Amino acid sequence: MGGAARLEQFGPWVVDRPHPAALGSRGDPDAWAAADLRYDRERGWVGSAAAREPWPLSIDGVTLELRPTEAGQLGVFPEHAAMLSWLRDCVRARSGAGVGADAPTVLHLFAATGLVTLALAGAGASVVHVDAARPTVAWARRNATLSGLENRPVRWIVDDARAFAEREVRRGRRYAGIVLDPPSYGHGPGAAAWQIERDLSGLLRTCRSLLDEAGFVLLTAHSEGFGPERLGGELAAGLDTAAGPVETGGLDLLTPDGRRLGLGSFARLAGRAS
Repeated sequence: MGGAARLEQFGPWVVDRPHPAALGSRGDPDAWAAADLRYDRERGWVGSAAAREPWPLSIDGVTLELRPTEAGQLGVFPEHAAMLSWLRDCVRARSGAGVGADAPTVLHLFAATGLVTLALAGAGASVVHVDAARPTVAWARRNATLSGLENRPVRWIVDDARAFAEREVRRGRRYAGIVLDPPSYGHGPGAAAWQIERDLSGLLRTCRSLLDEAGFVLLTAHSEGFGPERLGGELAAGLDTAAGPVETGGLDLLTPDGRRLGLGSFARLAGRAS
């Protein structure tokens, strides 16, 4: 990393993408020059034609289809992989006999292309996967098939996260766990624009009404100003719960030489599983 960019390998392809927090000089200029794909904010993607075609990538037991998007994304946030072991432990602590009628139900809001959803489903959860973008939900369903999890109990919902959560409260629904990865800004179908500064606290209060007394929560964010301390405070205030301490930290990637690239923050509550 360096020069406000990050150089990453996803399966066979090396990708050069902008990242403002990647400060300092760039080492190994030959590696940067040899990138298969490069994203430029003015020109879009440039590089190998073969690397612009979809390709599979396996992360911790989940297989995803990756491909370059107009927004400069690839269909995965690799820093989320560090959360999967904790989430699986939370599910298994509540699963009893495993997949079936007694499977714990987890609500995943702003669920994107499904890395976390599929890890939860693979661990034995019944998942409600909610994202506002229909093509993104379709992408997540393809990932379920690639991962051999297409028959697991996942409800694929195209909806605004706030609107869906509020309807679930009116329906009297409860969840064993809730996972949220809200963007800085967004716009759901038929709903007002989302702004994390303005809207996160209200959504967390709604989630409090949906969460089982012993439920677990993972909140992640990639927004400027939402470091671990603030995110943990937002979670604790929104849930207003005595279900245990809120743990916080950074969503980071490590370089081969041990440097750390900060890509966001997390706050999580394990609850009290029986």
